[in-house]
Amino acid sequence: MATLALSVAGQFVGGLIGGPIGAVAGRALGALAGSVVDNAIFGSKSTTAAPTGSDISLQGSAEGGPIPKLYGWNRVTGNIIWATQLEETTQQSAGAKGTAPSTTTTTILANFAVALCEGEVSRLGRIWADGELLETEQLNLRFYRGSEDQLPDSLIEAKQGADNAPAYRGLCYLVFEQLDLTPFGNRIPNLSVELCRVVGELEPAIKAVTIIPGATEFGYDPSPRVRVLGPGSTDNENAHLFSNISDWTWSLDELQALCPNLEHVSLVVAWFGDDLSCGTCAIAPRVESASRQVHGASWAVSGLSRGDARVVSQVNGGPAYGGTPSDASVLAAIADLKARGLKVTLYPLVMMDIAAGNALETPYGEAGQPAYPWRGRITCSPAPGQAGTPDQTEGIAAQLAAFLGGAAAADFSVSGTTVSYSGPNDWGFRRMVLHYATLAALAGGVDALIIGSELRGLTTLRGEGNSFPFVDALATLAEDVRAVVGGGTKLTYAADWSEFSGYQPADAPGDKFFHLDALWASPAIDALGLDNYWPLADWRDGTDHLDAAIADGPCDQGYLRANIDGGEGFDWYYASDAD
Repeated sequence: MATLALSVAGQFVGGLIGGPIGAVAGRALGALAGSVVDNAIFGSKSTTAAPTGSDISLQGSAEGGPIPKLYGWNRVTGNIIWATQLEETTQQSAGAKGTAPSTTTTTILANFAVALCEGEVSRLGRIWADGELLETEQLNLRFYRGSEDQLPDSLIEAKQGADNAPAYRGLCYLVFEQLDLTPFGNRIPNLSVELCRVVGELEPAIKAVTIIPGATEFGYDPSPRVRVLGPGSTDNENAHLFSNISDWTWSLDELQALCPNLEHVSLVVAWFGDDLSCGTCAIAPRVESASRQVHGASWAVSGLSRGDARVVSQVNGGPAYGGTPSDASVLAAIADLKARGLKVTLYPLVMMDIAAGNALETPYGEAGQPAYPWRGRITCSPAPGQAGTPDQTEGIAAQLAAFLGGAAAADFSVSGTTVSYSGPNDWGFRRMVLHYATLAALAGGVDALIIGSELRGLTTLRGEGNSFPFVDALATLAEDVRAVVGGGTKLTYAADWSEFSGYQPADAPGDKFFHLDALWASPAIDALGLDNYWPLADWRDGTDHLDAAIADGPCDQGYLRANIDGGEGFDWYYASDAD
């Protein structure tokens, strides 16, 4: 290939220097140089294989070469299986009157096909040419997965004739049509391609996934965004693989390619709590930076602009979390998911942004609150079991009221793609949930919405007479959310597995309260929700332990199944580090 390209280039350069004779000499010299390049790239070489095996290391065109068999993800090179003569095009640009004479530009184009591996391949990833990521948007490129019913490529068929064009069934390959070789020194570049071939039963069995991180200002935006750093200077905001494709779009394309039976996604969106004491905990959206500028988009959540929102804490000089997803990006993500034929659960989630070394008073009697704790530790202050706790008294109501806040459904209004709030000036839990209920309605509805998740330290708080006031408040909230989203959206609370099975108070370990029953029985709740994290095994190193005596190993399915069956409601913990 380089012989052809460089001989054509040599003929052109020689003609400019020495006329017809120079053209002949240039063509000969170009062919000689090209043959050296071809031998270096395509020539047979004696190499020693790596001990662990390796892919074909150089692009080539060789008869009898192996066809790789791909399992999962890999980056492979391939074998040129078809090509035409290189094409030469010229473009002449005329000089303006009184300026330099016209110039002629020659471009070398290549048509070729590269076999990659045995099919059928599920996903084409990135392509590298001579080690550099190849931008494919403007290229005439066709990808064949290697199915058993794929048809011949249109270019190959046009060049070879309808009866002489192979379909290469069962072979995954790429066809490049009129690839401009100028960026590659007028030769076909060394190509490597990222591919995924699904094997086994896992991916086809997946019907639902959860989309996280939940904390990403524009990570859910299907449109690629750039961050403005200064005059003429930008950086990727949400397009880290390709400048013209957002991370969201690339990820969802990949997800659907690998999980062909996917039906439902849960879209997590996070606000941030700032205290484990429920009476003083504010839950609000936050940003990564107070001054970030993103071209073509602005961050806004529940009436807050970037300059009005609190900034997440720092860890090692960087943000501890991403920011809350902008409302516009959430709306765009929901629209994109629906357009892909997927059902959507909107999942508002509380994350605790409490930095290390804080001076907050802990409800558990410790010095300082733990860094970035689980939301399930939010409770009254002092906590149950501590001296002076309001648990089991009428005093619990005031702290829970402060946590819930006074937001009502009527406090939210919609203007275009913006949700505004005009209620009490608080950042309570109700404001977060009702905000996303309004956003879900603005999006044309979602299939399901979570009204809370793993608030174990709150649902187990007791009022007078062994009542559970926060559980009652969740039931009321569900009714308010139902009035906003209508009957087409399923509602539930995502209970932690440790609260789902009921509550046994430390002061009365013989008692058992099925405290969530009032919530599950609410007409506004459509399903019982359980975040299930039961340990599957307690396997130790070696074989001198009880589990090894009853199972063939830590992957024994009967052993794992028995642990699930026997683990419901069990208090899984170790009493000490030694245990």
